[in-house]
Amino acid sequence: MKARYQYRFYPTDQQRQSLRSLFGCVRVVWNDALTFCKQSEKLPGYNKLSAMLTIAKKADDRRWLADVSSVPLQQSLRHLDVAYKNFFNSRNGNRIGGKVGTPKFKKKTNSQSAEFTKAAFSVKSGKVYLAKIGTIKPIWSRELPSEPSSVTVIKDCANRYFLSFVVEVQPSQIDAKHINIGIDLGIKTFAVMSNGGKAESPNYSKHDRKIRKLQRQLARQQKDSKRRNGTRLRIAKLQNQISDTRKDFLHKLSTKIVNDNQVIVLENLNVSGMMKNRRLSRVISLQGWREFRNFCEAKSEKLNRDFRVIDRWQPTSQICSCCGFRWGKIDLCVRSILCLSCGTEQDRDENASKNIEMVGMGHRHDLKRAGSDCKTATGSKLL
Repeated sequence: MKARYQYRFYPTDQQRQSLRSLFGCVRVVWNDALTFCKQSEKLPGYNKLSAMLTIAKKADDRRWLADVSSVPLQQSLRHLDVAYKNFFNSRNGNRIGGKVGTPKFKKKTNSQSAEFTKAAFSVKSGKVYLAKIGTIKPIWSRELPSEPSSVTVIKDCANRYFLSFVVEVQPSQIDAKHINIGIDLGIKTFAVMSNGGKAESPNYSKHDRKIRKLQRQLARQQKDSKRRNGTRLRIAKLQNQISDTRKDFLHKLSTKIVNDNQVIVLENLNVSGMMKNRRLSRVISLQGWREFRNFCEAKSEKLNRDFRVIDRWQPTSQICSCCGFRWGKIDLCVRSILCLSCGTEQDRDENASKNIEMVGMGHRHDLKRAGSDCKTATGSKLL
């Protein structure tokens, strides 16, 4: 299986200028090819776009495309071809996942990237050589498990530079401490496990308040002005701090869960529907539930774990995990529930995590017990 290893580096002034030229050429090639695709009656393939790039390099207004390596430019056309294939497969129902829109034009203010294949880069003695860029020494936080097949140079919105390597990794086998676990995701408490463990979500409110203040300031500033560009960079840096904090938290939590359990069960949350709640949408968007699911799924495949996702319509919060008694829907402010069938007082999130585990392991609840004669009592523990 393939994996990505990302490292930060600090280019010299000359390398920064060369990378700026490379990103601009990649962006122009993408936009020119996308414009030609939109104007064509029949979608041109990669071969035709590549031939057009060769002709464009000889034109007077695009002669500077020959000053950079041709490999990232060709890879940009390949990515555009793949983006259109994904769009048509998604529209025809041949692609699993959410709907994919048409490719969009690249902007100078967004994050920039350029991909080098094996013919245009090399890694020797801890240094990376990129064609027509020079030798770069990244900060090696860990060793590469194998020889990389490609490397992508990334410049984010906060002007940080990264090298992202694609390598081949072999699935490893580590003995799990527990057989299975169910996880209920939330906001204040990010994850409540069926074994009684809890993971508190990091506090993003401080940076989020600053971002909201700067976004109001950005809306009042004149477009393409230096002040607006400075405010945009300050917002990007704050957003990167939130993203880095969230990613560090999710990586550590997912690694611990996958290492300790053989079967991991999550609930398929309707995040897009939950985002329609205007009071909770901003907080939900900061949690990274989908990113956590992707991390668990990828690490489970790497360690030969069984990763399962139950249906979103399972009433995990409406059923007693001890006796299977169904009490129906309850308000979010109710955090503790007393089951009058078995007399057990259940914490809302712990009860849901146990139900998620049972449903994921094949122990279905008896849904016929739900009816108008159900009697329940809720505890007084509120948020």
